[in-house]
Amino acid sequence: MATDGQINTDILSDEFFDELCTICKSKSKNTEGVKFCLDCQDYFCIICVQVHSQVPVCAGHKMLDKSLVTSGIIKGLPKAPEEPVCAGNKVLDKSQVESGISKSLPKAPTEMCDRHSHKLIDMYCQNHDSVGCSTCMADNHRSCQEICYIPEYIQNNTYQAATTDIQTKLKEISKSLAEQVTRFKQDKQRLLKRKEELLADIRKFRQEINNQLDKLENNSIGNIEDMVKHLEDKIENNLKNLQAHMARVTSANDKLASQNTSQAEVFIFVKIGEDTANAANKCIEDNKTKRTRDVIKLQPEKRILTLLQQYKALGKLGKKGNPAKTPSTLFKIKGKQSYCVTATSYEEDNYSRSACCLKDGTVILADRKNKKLKRFHSNNNTIIDYCDLPAAPWQVCSINTTQVAVTLPLQKEVHFISVEGQMSTTNKINTDFSCSGLAYTNNNLYVSDDTKKVYVYTLSGRKIKQLRIKHSFISHLKNQLTRTDQLRCINSLAVSKDAKRIYVTDRDRGLIVLDKKGKVITRFNGGEIQWASCCYVTEAGSVLVSGSYSNNVIQFTSDGELLGEVIKSDRGKWNISSVCCNQQMSKMYVCRSGKSNIEVYDI
Repeated sequence: MATDGQINTDILSDEFFDELCTICKSKSKNTEGVKFCLDCQDYFCIICVQVHSQVPVCAGHKMLDKSLVTSGIIKGLPKAPEEPVCAGNKVLDKSQVESGISKSLPKAPTEMCDRHSHKLIDMYCQNHDSVGCSTCMADNHRSCQEICYIPEYIQNNTYQAATTDIQTKLKEISKSLAEQVTRFKQDKQRLLKRKEELLADIRKFRQEINNQLDKLENNSIGNIEDMVKHLEDKIENNLKNLQAHMARVTSANDKLASQNTSQAEVFIFVKIGEDTANAANKCIEDNKTKRTRDVIKLQPEKRILTLLQQYKALGKLGKKGNPAKTPSTLFKIKGKQSYCVTATSYEEDNYSRSACCLKDGTVILADRKNKKLKRFHSNNNTIIDYCDLPAAPWQVCSINTTQVAVTLPLQKEVHFISVEGQMSTTNKINTDFSCSGLAYTNNNLYVSDDTKKVYVYTLSGRKIKQLRIKHSFISHLKNQLTRTDQLRCINSLAVSKDAKRIYVTDRDRGLIVLDKKGKVITRFNGGEIQWASCCYVTEAGSVLVSGSYSNNVIQFTSDGELLGEVIKSDRGKWNISSVCCNQQMSKMYVCRSGKSNIEVYDI
């Protein structure tokens, strides 16, 4: 087969040529490769192996016997390249070095790639202003046109590394990360302290009842342990994430502070530092809304002394704003009070078109007639704050503990209102339609126009989806309708917390339930409700719908099944325009058009 190391190629298959010595092959010699270098990705014959091992830069390369490949022990080794890896490298004469020609050449980078640990970061993509190894460029910058070898780029371009600026930025980021770590640790201590307080409350309440509460006490303690463990795990995850960013920021800063680095490495460290700082900044922004303080509470059931057998725990345990859900049972009215919601002495009669409850127990009212958002406090039963709007609001919804959003149809805008301190507008989204309905869930805003479309936006204002109510549903009901087979107007919009159900009300079509793709699941347009106006999803997932003409409030299950009337029609002068409930579902707030009062129902 072989003579003096040469191979008779007439009797070999094409696959065997892939195992020839790469160096010999580049010299048109077909010499059998007996070793494979994992670092060079080349096959070498006996002679070339010795040459390879004598090259200083290749001294630590790992060589494998060809027998390991042919025996099947190691599979998937690449085919030998057409020419050696070093074939295109530039080689200088000794005279060139001695004459100083090479002194201006930048040193080769030595920083290893994080993703590909056996590769050096020696490539720069000008299109994305990013550095990486050759594999990174092949994976992520395949279509880029301006990819350079870093030493050559620095040699051919004037570059001044902004080490001072990025060091300052990294120090500021490091300080912010340290502050957030401290705050989360404090939150953890408060949480654990709150846990002890809750357990103490449970034991104190337990002493007021008889020995039959042993099982209920254990259940309640277990519920608290689960809730605290869940919140503690979330805090730990946030801490780990912050600490990881701190380590990366510190490492990047240390590298930039090093004095024994080449210009190429400084360039690399600056780029890595910028990426590290940006990632850490994003982490800081994301964590601003993740703080956890006093988020759980125990609401004792005072009636448990006489109704012991009806309960499974000592209280309704849950996070503030996200209490434990209860079955879809019809609300029962236990009492009613009425309070004035006039903000100024010169206001016209109030017309609160929409309302929503915040986690602190206050209620935000969208007063369409007076172009205001008002904040009603349920503790002192008065308007404690308000802000003026440039146009009449339509629907308001809660975003988080510090912010609400409201639609202004005439302006074709959605405004974001801060509820920290004095209420004020912080941002807005411009739409290209008359926006009316509004809901928020899973970090997305759902906005309806005044006909038959629902749009999904990010909080930054990017439109990510458009849902159109399917015509097949409307056509199917055509024989049942008396006016038109189109939606007249989407009065209100609500979305389930898991975003699987979308609820819209139309004055002629009643309540329409959609899936997340906009397909109609069901609708209700019975005589129980006339001119459906406001729709609202409770914490338990049931849906409340008010009827302007029927002047009542109807409750539905999450699937649109009728449960019954919560507030019966009185056919009075003041038609119901908005309805909402507090987070604990113990109170329901109702506003009527043209009446400067809010009705507070105990449920």
